[in-house]
Amino acid sequence: MVRLMERSERLNTARRYELEENCKIAKAERPGFHMYTPIGWMNDPNGFSLYKGVFHLFFQYHPYSTHWGPMHWGHYTTGDFIRWELQPCAMAPDMEYDKDGCFSGTAIEWNGQHVLMYTSVNESQDQNGRNTVRQTQSIAFGDGVNYQKYEGNPVITADFLPTGSSPADFRDPKLWWDEKGFWSMAGCKGNDGRGQLALFHSENLTDWKFMKILDESRDEYGKMWECPDFFSLEGRQILIVSPQFMTSDGKEIHNGNNSIYFTGDYDPDSMEWKRETPHMIDFGLDFYAPQTVLHEDGRRIMIGWLQNWDNYLLPDEYLWSGMMTVPRELTLKFGRLIQNPVRELENYRKNKCCYSNYELSSPNKRIELHGVKGRCIDLTVRLTQQEFKNFSIHLAAGQKYETVIHYDKERGILTTDRSRCGMRKDLLTERRIKLEKEDLEQIQLRILLDKYSIELFVNHGKYAMSTLIYTPLSAEGIFFETDGNASLDIEKYDIVTE
Repeated sequence: MVRLMERSERLNTARRYELEENCKIAKAERPGFHMYTPIGWMNDPNGFSLYKGVFHLFFQYHPYSTHWGPMHWGHYTTGDFIRWELQPCAMAPDMEYDKDGCFSGTAIEWNGQHVLMYTSVNESQDQNGRNTVRQTQSIAFGDGVNYQKYEGNPVITADFLPTGSSPADFRDPKLWWDEKGFWSMAGCKGNDGRGQLALFHSENLTDWKFMKILDESRDEYGKMWECPDFFSLEGRQILIVSPQFMTSDGKEIHNGNNSIYFTGDYDPDSMEWKRETPHMIDFGLDFYAPQTVLHEDGRRIMIGWLQNWDNYLLPDEYLWSGMMTVPRELTLKFGRLIQNPVRELENYRKNKCCYSNYELSSPNKRIELHGVKGRCIDLTVRLTQQEFKNFSIHLAAGQKYETVIHYDKERGILTTDRSRCGMRKDLLTERRIKLEKEDLEQIQLRILLDKYSIELFVNHGKYAMSTLIYTPLSAEGIFFETDGNASLDIEKYDIVTE
């Protein structure tokens, strides 16, 4: 019988705090259709799962400030991925083994219970003041609202790993099950400092055995591989990882933290994984640590943290920090992940405004179209004629603010530039996508603009680019500009969730 711990006062305190403080932030100051932290700090999505017919999303959470702190697990539920219902904080760092944080993890439904697997963190200092970090894997069981930690935690420690592996970098377990039992895969570092993925097996969720190192960074794709996800999609196996300490390859990979995916083949009997060339998931300034869930209707849905560790541009006066991307449906085409906003978003479209074959022929003059403006919109622009060198869309535009999506036709480069979005810190402002030759014949840009964020989907989801903008909400203009002639099909909707 699984022995469980009772709910702690530290968790009760977090629940009371989020309930009291959440209501102090005006609804108008929140994103319109993205999931956001109720109060304080949010980072990685956790435990994205289906339990008793309801979708659950947990998240890394420090309710007491807008900066990273001792990690809790915040909790939302949803029926359609657009409207989210806040649930009480699910876990707090309240045990000796996780006193310094309940880090990222995943969740499954098993025998009527909702099972969470997470990284438990303990830090201590020796007599010389040297800091020692131990990251282990622990589990909790719940009913969709309340969760109790297993009395025998942690269930996996660094002692399970090959000799020389780091006990301080061992985190973010991906949990799943099949006819052979339960499986967990966590990121770790080997004795040479390379990022690795360690695979474990259990027959009962509480007793685990190390099986093998499934994959590693090979000094090609960063160091530590965080937040792995591993799933089948249309007959192929997909591995998603978020590597730290990447260096740019001048093409897709940028410096710092990235999220990449590999397509490949996996034999569950031999546990052999053969991967192919990786690709970026999102080319924007703000995207990390995605997780996926399998919908009952067969769709694979992905959500990511809409922020970046190295570019923290939140204005100081905000009481909340962090949101997630709009969930995206994943498909495969020519070996590449195709990402598009979940179809449920269409149920919240209002005030349709369309232009067909609009001729944009005033070189270097910004054109505003009647009905095309706003800060909570779903906007699609198709370039059906391209007699120009440069084309741009100016979003969240006001007297001194704008964020620009720029298309350099001759070079085949699409750029998002937020240098004039109103940011007050000297941070990165641009990201680029180098389009492939076959993409250039007809360009389609689908833009989700939601107050403080822009999610761009190019050519029916072949590329994605996510960007934060904390521009004053009064800047809601949208302008089009070219240095030649362009023909546009435009479809714009307001997104209304109330």
